[in-house]
Amino acid sequence: MSEMPKCGKCGSEYTYEDRDMYVCPECGYEWPKAGLPESEEEQNEKVVRDAHGNVLEDGDSVTVIKDLKIKGSSQVVKVGTKVRNIRLVEGDHDIDCKIDGIGAMKLKSEFVKKA
Repeated sequence: MSEMPKCGKCGSEYTYEDRDMYVCPECGYEWPKAGLPESEEEQNEKVVRDAHGNVLEDGDSVTVIKDLKIKGSSQVVKVGTKVRNIRLVEGDHDIDCKIDGIGAMKLKSEFVKKA
């Protein structure tokens, strides 16, 4: 029997195979059987996806898919609002942008779709 590789994230030796992936039951990390990413930078690179699974990049335009109440205000970002020239940032709200008529905002990628 072949020996399973240790988890690349937490070092656990209790990994198991799931189709073409290895899975760590302790931390939930998954990686392809083909191998771990070559560099640490590649491993730490976060991919931001919209509500439909499309990869978002700096400078993209997105459309809001749900009415969003603005905390501390009576304003609402309406469904269908188009946001241009987004910037991706680290954190819970992963999109920085300016919305016409509202100003600077932070949005979650799960509430937008790529335009």
